[in-house]
Amino acid sequence: MTTTAPDTAQDAAPEAIIADARDRIDALDDRIIGLVQERMAVSAVVQQTRIASGGRRVHLSREMEILGRYRDALGKPGTALAMTLLELSRGRI
Repeated sequence: MTTTAPDTAQDAAPEAIIADARDRIDALDDRIIGLVQERMAVSAVVQQTRIASGGRRVHLSREMEILGRYRDALGKPGTALAMTLLELSRGRI
């Protein structure tokens, strides 16, 4: 007689599944926030270097490239997300 291991997702109480999933979401959100902060810092370096060499702080063709990448990967909401990231990353120098 062959027995299979119980499916833990089916055996767990819905409350436990939801609590676990929310913990995972919170951990992911913490990582995302850290990555956004890191992106902002790297973008500041690019902007400072561009300005120091006589360029503009914002490079519109580069921003369009980023918008396209997010739109292609995530659809229309990706464009809004990219716009928010670009706004955060422009910062003040």
